Amino acid sequence: MYSGDGQPVSRFCIGDDIDYILTDRDGGIWTSYGDEGIYGGHPESGDGLARWDADGTHTWGPRERLPVWPLGGNAAATEDGVTWLAWNSHKGAFLSRVGPATGDITNYRNPVRDTDGIAVRGNRMLLTRRFHNRPGVELSRAELVDDAWVITTREKLRLPGPVVMHCAQGRDGFLWLRAGDSWLHIET
Repeated sequence: MYSGDGQPVSRFCIGDDIDYILTDRDGGIWTSYGDEGIYGGHPESGDGLARWDADGTHTWGPRERLPVWPLGGNAAATEDGVTWLAWNSHKGAFLSRVGPATGDITNYRNPVRDTDGIAVRGNRMLLTRRFHNRPGVELSRAELVDDAWVITTREKLRLPGPVVMHCAQGRDGFLWLRAGDSWLHIET
């Protein structure tokens, strides 16, 4: 952990093979792990998805509330106090909404294969899929209809620089997308 002026103040272990990391409004640290972390025997990363407080205490895990066990995390976003996690498994891709007060999970099928960025506002979602080391992404807009996310539009965006893994951050309905040396801001 770092102080406000950027000085290290403490450290702790949150697992191995972290695919995605995101903080929430309360200072929580959300992590999703790759297959080496999940199946490699590391005690902090075996659940595949987790939340930690600022002191390094494990505060949330899926505890058998996923439709299948994850193979890896793809993206994450916050919306007010809710956290969204995109992950894949041997039975497809999923989106999980984790409620702030109880930690309850609502799981959905992910309508976009190889998602690497999400942002959510109410019943609308942005999902991106990158073209590795190329200056573009596929941007999909989706709406929640009858408990399923349905794609409403798709477009290919040309960006000012190449995109790499985990180049997108979702916050309160906005997707922050890093391309080369630039950040783009897209609203749901």
